[in-house]
Amino acid sequence: MEIAFLLIAIAATVLTVTAISERFEVPAPLTLVVVGVAASYVPGVPELRLEPEVVLLGLLPPLLYSAAVNTSLVDFNANRRPILLLSVGLVAFTTFGVAAVIRLVIPDVEWPLALAIGAVVAPPDAVAATAIGRRIGLPRRIVTILEGESLFNDASALVALRAAVTAIGTTVTAWQVGRDFVIAAGGGVAIGALTFVVVGFLRKKITDPLMDTAISLVIPFAAYIVAERIHASGVVAVVVAGLALGHVAPVLQTAQSRIAERMNWRTIAYVLENTVFLLIGLQADWLLAEVGESEFGVGTVAVACAAVFVAVVVLRMVWVFAGQAFLLRHGPDPVTGEQRSWRYSFLIGWAGMRGVVTLAAAFTVPEDTAHREVLLIVAFTVVAGTLLGQGLTLPLLARRLHVPSPDPHDDALARATLLQQAAKAGIHRLDELAVDCDDPHQVRALIIQRIEQRNFAAWERLGTTEGEESPSDLYSRWRGEMIEAERRRVLEIRSTGSVPSEIVSEVLAMLDVEESMLDAAEAARADLRATSRMQRNDGCEHLADAPLLDPPDDPVCTECLAEGTRWVALRMCLSCGEVGCCDSSPSRHATAHFRATQHPVMRSVEPDEDWRWCYVHHQTG
Repeated sequence: MEIAFLLIAIAATVLTVTAISERFEVPAPLTLVVVGVAASYVPGVPELRLEPEVVLLGLLPPLLYSAAVNTSLVDFNANRRPILLLSVGLVAFTTFGVAAVIRLVIPDVEWPLALAIGAVVAPPDAVAATAIGRRIGLPRRIVTILEGESLFNDASALVALRAAVTAIGTTVTAWQVGRDFVIAAGGGVAIGALTFVVVGFLRKKITDPLMDTAISLVIPFAAYIVAERIHASGVVAVVVAGLALGHVAPVLQTAQSRIAERMNWRTIAYVLENTVFLLIGLQADWLLAEVGESEFGVGTVAVACAAVFVAVVVLRMVWVFAGQAFLLRHGPDPVTGEQRSWRYSFLIGWAGMRGVVTLAAAFTVPEDTAHREVLLIVAFTVVAGTLLGQGLTLPLLARRLHVPSPDPHDDALARATLLQQAAKAGIHRLDELAVDCDDPHQVRALIIQRIEQRNFAAWERLGTTEGEESPSDLYSRWRGEMIEAERRRVLEIRSTGSVPSEIVSEVLAMLDVEESMLDAAEAARADLRATSRMQRNDGCEHLADAPLLDPPDDPVCTECLAEGTRWVALRMCLSCGEVGCCDSSPSRHATAHFRATQHPVMRSVEPDEDWRWCYVHHQTG
């Protein structure tokens, strides 16, 4: 009962602190660390010592898998060079650099223990990078590099730590370290690939979302344990399996399975990520108590902690800037058009927060190791220092350096373009099906109408007439009110007991799915209303060659005026300057103008919009 109460108290504290942090827009990981440190000194709070098995087997596999399965394999592959340079090269550089600093500050510490300290503090944490980087809106490429680095650097650091701990009692050669690294990395990749093959085979046979989701809960633990059993890297195995399975999920899994798995792993990651930071803070009391008993004295240990913290930050900056030609190719970003510069490198260097893996790795050092308390307190200092120091200042630095965050307008434009291109392929397939089939019920027309409504809603997110509801806005508001009325009526019928409960639950679930889609669309529109900046992204010769005509001061659709109809948004032909209404409008005069003239490019003439559309290639610019 005491253990159960403690677990519930931890969960309740995590959820409460996280909710308060989000309410006041303070990073929850940083708040939880501070709360954990304070709670460790509160009388009555039991002493919690993180056991390495709990972290390395209980927390690390699900956290790594959750991050990997949601990481784009395409983006990862595009950034593999900087990821490998950081996850392998920087770990080795930091390990030896920190070891040299420890030897300089405390000469009595032998090289093996100094290298163990360096390996422990070398790897930044995947949880910290994701939790803080995404929240403050760092550029997507920086977040991808940080996530990729954090997914693989644990393996490098744990191999280096294993070699250093072994060398404490014996002699380890460079050849042995290299051999262990190859076995760990190669074996991890092999087990991860084998896990992918086995799970992929099973998912081809399974369509039940519950069974599919249950299998996904086993994957990270199975891959990790099997890899560690053959002395390979469980970290690499979990990451490889997660990346591969996430990449092929749209092909292997049913839609219901993907939705269920996504929500389950989001919930698991949300709880575990925040719990980790609270547990880090709860280690403060007993760690500081053990330092007071060290033969080196509190002053010497404090100097060592400060020196290692500074070394960790400086070494990362030195490595990033020395290798920035390989880490980031400066110049315009191919997607956003933004000029990449030293600011990107600085943020990558500064975003090296350490986390729970550092503490867990420190605890794996045998308890009879001389001066082990120094290693533990150094690890805790680096974790707390980087989380609080770098984590708190990272948002401010990102703003001061004017590094652009992902623009909701760009996202909305890309979403609308992608849906338009997908719809084109779908309609082409529909035409093929309709050739050999009669359509007395006008099913084709109904499908086309629904596809157009979906596409129109995506384009309308970019903006319509100021102060007026777009058709999709009005649809969402009216349909939301209808769903509320429908749900009330279903609940009234449920209370009579005249309809089986399974049928009632099924109908309520259908209403919930539709309402969630409306809520997601409204959230996207709210993000767009908060920003107004647009980026150019030319992708075809028509967009590149089209003149940059300025919109008229008071644009109108003359044909709509003549017909007495009302437009939703206006577009202008960049060949002749003709202004027409968009496809969400009743008469669709802009598209009609293209069909009549074959002028390929038009642009939006709505306020604060400068995107263009090529009718020929269905691309935006």
